[in-house]
Amino acid sequence: MGPTTLTSVSAEVVDKVEIKTALVSVFDKIGLEDLGKFLAAKGVHILSTGGTAAKLRDLGCTVQDVADYTGSPEILDGRVKTLHPKVHGGLLAARGNAGHEAEMEKHSIRKIDLVVVNLYPFQEAVAKGGDFATCIENIDIGGPAMIRASAKNNAAVTILTSPSQYSKFMTELSDNSGCTTFSFRKNMAAAAYTLTSAYDSAVSGWLSGEVTEPPTKKTITFETGPGYINLLDAINAWQLVHELAKATGLPAAASFKHVSPAGAAIGVPLSDEEKIVYEVKDKEMTATAAAYVRARNADPMCSFGDFVAISHEVDVATAMILKIEVSDGIIAPSFVPEALEVLKAKKGGKFIVLKADPNFQYSDLEYRMVGGVGFMQKRNDALFDASKLAEVVTTQKTLPDKAQKDLILASIAIKYTQSNSVGYSKDGMMIGVGAGQQSRVDCVKLAGRKVATWWLRFHPKVKGLPFKEGVKRQDRVNARVRYIEGDMEDAEKTEWLKNFNSPPEPLTAEDKSTFLKGLDGVAISSDAFFPFRDSIDHATRLGVKYVAQPGGSVADAEVIDACNTYGMAMAFTKLRLFHH
Repeated sequence: MGPTTLTSVSAEVVDKVEIKTALVSVFDKIGLEDLGKFLAAKGVHILSTGGTAAKLRDLGCTVQDVADYTGSPEILDGRVKTLHPKVHGGLLAARGNAGHEAEMEKHSIRKIDLVVVNLYPFQEAVAKGGDFATCIENIDIGGPAMIRASAKNNAAVTILTSPSQYSKFMTELSDNSGCTTFSFRKNMAAAAYTLTSAYDSAVSGWLSGEVTEPPTKKTITFETGPGYINLLDAINAWQLVHELAKATGLPAAASFKHVSPAGAAIGVPLSDEEKIVYEVKDKEMTATAAAYVRARNADPMCSFGDFVAISHEVDVATAMILKIEVSDGIIAPSFVPEALEVLKAKKGGKFIVLKADPNFQYSDLEYRMVGGVGFMQKRNDALFDASKLAEVVTTQKTLPDKAQKDLILASIAIKYTQSNSVGYSKDGMMIGVGAGQQSRVDCVKLAGRKVATWWLRFHPKVKGLPFKEGVKRQDRVNARVRYIEGDMEDAEKTEWLKNFNSPPEPLTAEDKSTFLKGLDGVAISSDAFFPFRDSIDHATRLGVKYVAQPGGSVADAEVIDACNTYGMAMAFTKLRLFHH
């Protein structure tokens, strides 16, 4: 029999809690000036310690020292400042609980509504090569204790753990008459526990390397259900389509493999020719279904066994498209009942169906463990919309609405692609994604090869391949790609020919070159600046007319000149989109 769990404590939970008292104790004082003035203007009673209290007083804030409030001085070289019942009682007391309220009054404990804390820079001390004693001294104790207490009591207490949260907090109070909402408090609590988890992991990882008997770690594995890569694909793909739908106002879809999109698209209607090439001419086609068909057909060979993300409710038409494709799973905000039944039956009931919360508020910070070392950075939460394309730096200034949507699509797609990355798009779909290359021009060439393959699928010889009856859908996809590539060894070609009623007429280099000259109006986006003009020189061979990139290279003038030579319009977005 397992241990008995604690029962819940009676408490009054209200949506809006007024911020009357704040405890502010921060090591990193960035943003403190604006926050302190804001709290002072709101008449918030501020409790603080040491250097933080001094800084706030310099800003003109009225501050009560924690030592004065508790009646206990800071001791042991500052190791004990806030570890006191009058502090943690004010954080953990259940509001509206008669017993807690009586104890607080008896011990003169003040309700603390807001805690602003960040932690000693332990990771920095380790990174700088600090000796054992120095690293030990930089392990924060009081900070994590207050963070965990405040986050636990999120029904009443707001916890801020990063300067990046201050602006959002001030907006929250301004919009709610000096109060925070329960939803906001829970979001901040989740971010707080993520921080303390990463902090503890960093300390544990470092200390394990300093001892003769490191603790053993237990690994938990899933026997069934989503795998590690499935979940990484799902979360990254969902962020992509959610942002893409928000930026374009259209349903969005993504086809992910190994934490990068094989394709992504928005719900632009398919032409009759596209329906034939993508083998969906007899399928019902809604905007959501069209988005997935386009996403899957950017690179249908790579999309084999993909994880799918859909920004909108999955309808029956979309489910019926998924039914005929080889795929591992899907994430979407909702499913019509009939569509869900179709998907539940896929793969003998093993098709993964995940429901995303479109209202989920992401933490401002992201964390990662690599080799026992914890990393933290601000999440790239910038929405890439048409405003990012305002600075057109080329002689050609026109960016039609269609081109803007393609550039937005390409930019958001590469935002969730392993860097370095470059993406080509046309007609509301990615047509080539180049991921994870050390050289940017190699990204351009890799993605460009995919663009050429995509376009050549529309060549009459490819469309007219004489497949035998009964050749499977994915085998037809693979056979077309190999026909276009044309670099088969004799043994492979012998097997390849078994797909056809008669040997296909060769697709010559001249055939391909001539047909590729008809490709035009393509957009390309890069996750960082183009360091040389070679990327532009290559892109023009693939019909590129519209370019988006951050700019900021010493070779910007050279790249602009190349675009002008080819009649391209290029926008400087001033936003890097690295993803690692």
